[in-house]
Amino acid sequence: MNTDLLKRLCEMPGVPGHEERVRDLITSEIKGLFDHIETDPMGSLLCRRDAKKKGASKIMLLCHMDEIGFLVSHIDKSGFLYLQPVGGFDPRNLFSRRVLVCTDQGDFKGVMNPGGKPVHISAPEDRKKVPEVGEFFVDLGMGKAAKDIVKIGDYVVMDEPFLEMGDKFVSKALDNRIACWLGIEAIKALGKKGRGAEIHVAFTCQEEVGLRGARTAAYAIKPDIGLGIDVTLACDTPGIPEKDATTHQGKGFGLHVRDSSFIADKALVADIEALAIKKKIPYQRTMLAAGGQDGAAAQQAAAGARAVGIVVGTRYIHTVTEMVAKDDLQAALDILVAYLAEFEG
Repeated sequence: MNTDLLKRLCEMPGVPGHEERVRDLITSEIKGLFDHIETDPMGSLLCRRDAKKKGASKIMLLCHMDEIGFLVSHIDKSGFLYLQPVGGFDPRNLFSRRVLVCTDQGDFKGVMNPGGKPVHISAPEDRKKVPEVGEFFVDLGMGKAAKDIVKIGDYVVMDEPFLEMGDKFVSKALDNRIACWLGIEAIKALGKKGRGAEIHVAFTCQEEVGLRGARTAAYAIKPDIGLGIDVTLACDTPGIPEKDATTHQGKGFGLHVRDSSFIADKALVADIEALAIKKKIPYQRTMLAAGGQDGAAAQQAAAGARAVGIVVGTRYIHTVTEMVAKDDLQAALDILVAYLAEFEG
């Protein structure tokens, strides 16, 4: 398993609308894998591997590059930064975080905290309150000088390292750099197989704010089959009812049937399920009551496409402690390679 690539992908900063560093890293990793590569006007990286014959089915893998983060919306007279989120945060996970502020003049480490009194001088009722996201600010430790460096619109990400913990990976931005990893590694592993289909791997932008890059990319490609590659919940942890677990880590990749953005094609679900059984690749069917993913954009682009999600169960999503099981990630890679290899020239 190419752990080094996954680490570099996860640690690279890139929020919605600012994915260029992630895109550059991917571009450097995919040399020789595709017949055509371009960056579309929104910033998505569109990669095509031609089929042996014209008129072949178009299969599109959608792998979003962006991670949740913030944009600087205000810098006060003392140099404290105030932020607007790009992506969904639970403010309970934002206390006392180390962050990276990315500017034209370089990246600067900072700390994030909510406004208010520290524990030593706060009242009990103060400590029960959970601040809103907009109440958090960033301190760069440089005082008023921050106003000469940071601009409105500069972006902020969490600053935490990628870790291996036993049979797990832990990092910020596993949502959705594991999909970028899968998109690259699947084509590498496919080799000369799968030339009976025209394969498109779209490393999309701005998924976390509404599948925006996937919508324009899918409209341009007009796929016949869309595979939305993403994480999903793994709520197999204390305090959550069994019925809400969604996936259990160690039980294989997730065959994503439904969320609030799309319902997967029934026949496509059955085909991939049969292939997983045939190849002895562990899997679990998954559904989400809320949330969405790029597979919906492929399904609904132009005249429409058949679509399904291939997902990896992830604990503690949208935090700096996102966790995936290595075996589940490997199973996701195995099913993608097996499915694409079915399209022989």
